Amino acid sequence: MRILSYPEAETPAPLRAQVWELQQEAWPATDPGTAGEPGPTHDPALRPVSMLLVDDGHGHGHGEGTVLAALDILTTTLTHAGRSYRVGGLSTVVTRRAVRGRGHGARLVAAAHRAMADSGLDLGLFTCDRPLRDFYTGAGWQPLPGAVLIGGTPDAPFPSDQPSFDKVTMAHFFSATARRHRADFLAARIGLYPGEIDRLW
Repeated sequence: MRILSYPEAETPAPLRAQVWELQQEAWPATDPGTAGEPGPTHDPALRPVSMLLVDDGHGHGHGEGTVLAALDILTTTLTHAGRSYRVGGLSTVVTRRAVRGRGHGARLVAAAHRAMADSGLDLGLFTCDRPLRDFYTGAGWQPLPGAVLIGGTPDAPFPSDQPSFDKVTMAHFFSATARRHRADFLAARIGLYPGEIDRLW
């Protein structure tokens, strides 16, 4: 098994098609007419990078191996409490249903954590469903108590504490500056505002 990383738009088509299948399996479109095609799914302005865990021992029809797990890393600039930070987040984390429970997703999420730490980001921020908190904690992330991410745009905010959600904000403070100001993020409403396509990444 190996971990591959590509800018999302440059992911080889056979691998991208597999990732699309996994995403449709995990999050089926409620309207089949809106399922789209296996192309990029994220806003290019967020510089999406796809990370794939691939099993080369089991080909998927074209010799490229089988995608066991996939995720995307999105990045933007965040202004919070009067300071600017380079921030990244995890999005569309998915493991092939037939091989769940074997640690593949955790391995990939931990690899993404290392890649983000090495990339010069100040911090990582994202939300997950509450039952997944321990999964992400085991892969290097930390819950951010009381913090709410506000997605969408300033004119059309999309907060992580809206009534239909049960989300936990996860974080890691990579840079010295971010670590020094960690307290600014505790129990805070954090205006991430990644846009209308990836409203809460």
